[in-house]
Amino acid sequence: MIDQDFPDPDVLQVGGEYYAYATNSAGKNIQVARSADLVAWQMLDDALPIQPDWAALNFGLIWAPEVTSWDGGKTFTMYFVARDTASDKQCIGVATSAQPAGPFKGAGAKPLICQSDLGGSIDASAFADDDGQRYLLWKNDGNCCGLDTWLYIQPVAADGLTLSGQPTKLIKEDQSWEGQLVEAPTLWKHGGKYYLFYSANSYAGADYAIGYAVADAPTGPFSKPGNGPLLATDFKSGVALGPGGQDVVVGKHGETWLMYHSWDSTVAYRRISLARLTWQGDTPVVQPPSRAPMPKP
Repeated sequence: MIDQDFPDPDVLQVGGEYYAYATNSAGKNIQVARSADLVAWQMLDDALPIQPDWAALNFGLIWAPEVTSWDGGKTFTMYFVARDTASDKQCIGVATSAQPAGPFKGAGAKPLICQSDLGGSIDASAFADDDGQRYLLWKNDGNCCGLDTWLYIQPVAADGLTLSGQPTKLIKEDQSWEGQLVEAPTLWKHGGKYYLFYSANSYAGADYAIGYAVADAPTGPFSKPGNGPLLATDFKSGVALGPGGQDVVVGKHGETWLMYHSWDSTVAYRRISLARLTWQGDTPVVQPPSRAPMPKP
């Protein structure tokens, strides 16, 4: 895997290769790496070397990229978080490139999503349903300002650069293990149901964990199982400190994997891991990493 600071991973398959994107580190606004097998990765150049005009020139405030292609690989669209100079809040911008590795160039004179009265907007995630409808999901950054955090969904236009309709609230923090926030939404469809994976609690410690909610439609209503997180810190089973920031990826043999970051306590950074994701009926099950030999993707 990628043995360096690589938080908030997003992964995209393009042909026979995978591209992983991550929050700023190592002098890059948006990190990107390429792999043929989800195991061995090659680090590439900064995917977003030039920030858009609306964003403050603060390297440390560029977070949580999400890259997709809405047109079959002709154009790649990146959603990312930066500090909006007008509102002084973290907001979601959009950029495009003809190549999955970039460089991406900002589109628009202002952020795409910026709920400044709700603390800002972060953690964009893309989802395309079977009927062709496209959606964006995100979180209002209410924990910055003592407000509730909600995960939202809203339809997006075919070009991926404009929203349509109205946003729908999905879930908020209401379970004891979630602490003061929910964030990092990932929507996945399986067996006719919609699974909303998310992270919750303080990212900096052992309470950070991954949960899920399930619904019969992408706009909900979503229900949580109420039995705690799906994946949490468990050193005995091989789950490192504070797993979160997850994404779902399909391996080359059709198997499903959960990619996420967790803290490497020996070097104090967030590295990525892969865990096998399966279902028992309607219940997602994660097989955590192990120190013993395991099948590769």
